[in-house]
Amino acid sequence: MATTMQKIKDIEDEMAKTQKNKATAHHLGLLKAKLAKLRREILAPPTKGGGGAGEGFDVTKSGDSRVGLVGFPSVGKSTLLNKLTGTFSEVASYEFTTLTCIPGVIRYRGAKLQLLDLPGIIEGAKDGKGRGRQVISTARTCNCILIVLDAIKPITHKRIIEKELEGFGISLFCRLNKEPPNLSFRKKDKGGINFTSTVANTLLDLETVKAICGEYKIHNADISLRYDATADDLIDVIEGSRIYMPCIYVVNKIDQITLEELEILDKLPHYCPVSAHLEWNLDGLLEKIWEYLNLTRIYTKPKGLNPDYEDPVILSSKSRTVEDFCTRIHKDMLKQFKYALVWGSSAKHKPQRVGKDHELEDEDVVQIIKKI
Repeated sequence: MATTMQKIKDIEDEMAKTQKNKATAHHLGLLKAKLAKLRREILAPPTKGGGGAGEGFDVTKSGDSRVGLVGFPSVGKSTLLNKLTGTFSEVASYEFTTLTCIPGVIRYRGAKLQLLDLPGIIEGAKDGKGRGRQVISTARTCNCILIVLDAIKPITHKRIIEKELEGFGISLFCRLNKEPPNLSFRKKDKGGINFTSTVANTLLDLETVKAICGEYKIHNADISLRYDATADDLIDVIEGSRIYMPCIYVVNKIDQITLEELEILDKLPHYCPVSAHLEWNLDGLLEKIWEYLNLTRIYTKPKGLNPDYEDPVILSSKSRTVEDFCTRIHKDMLKQFKYALVWGSSAKHKPQRVGKDHELEDEDVVQIIKKI
């Protein structure tokens, strides 16, 4: 591991010394590809018999979605868990009070959200310092990350934590400002590297693309860009391990700053100011978590009975067809499926008879009609 870490440091030092311009784009792209490969070795190192060093904490995934609390020691993550879920996580005025992952459950709008209180990470976590590798590996399994910041400490902590998460393959995007790269990459048996772009491309050229592919021993591939992509975007797609997830910056301990400072924080995008100790704005935080998870609630209606509004079926906004609904209830339901009756915003009339490909909307009511 020490050899890998030294290689990473050498590449980072060389990148820091290299000026960024068209003449050095090819060289920087090659360095970035090498860096990504080394980072992958740290995240999932080869194992012999035992568990890998990149494994996270052993916490069973439960509920409809998973949210992780990430931050430096003593920023108030445990207090947030205690207040939001009623689960006890030890709180103290000294650092590193939480030494393992403490799970809790938030019941909100009919959904069960698993909240993980992860141990505080330190600068250098992505390089194996502290328990950073376990913390960040577990964070990768979440559907949303809450980066908890201390309002009375520098906001530069935000940049450090983002750097650690980036180093482990989590690319943070908050709703609108970052999405997975819109480019296609397909390996083939022969024909060399075929590079096309539907837009003017200022950041990648054929030479750089070939150099990056060559680092991965890829000599035959079709690559098509639909926007002005960077070398990092291409590397992410080739690696295939980059995760894009929503993130909320939770600024805690706002009771210790001035009103003027709070007004500035309140205007920043993707921020949610709270005071966990005094329970200020915790309802606002829950609303923001719900918005960023973008879940869909579907109510079941047994034949001849009223809809069950107490226990909705929770679906992801990306997988919310009638087929997804049936699979969520029971894997064998599709075998007996004939059609469904739907009430709600997705229905053209009430009820509408639909097939399994019909896409549902939030708070639709569904009745499944089975084959006789």
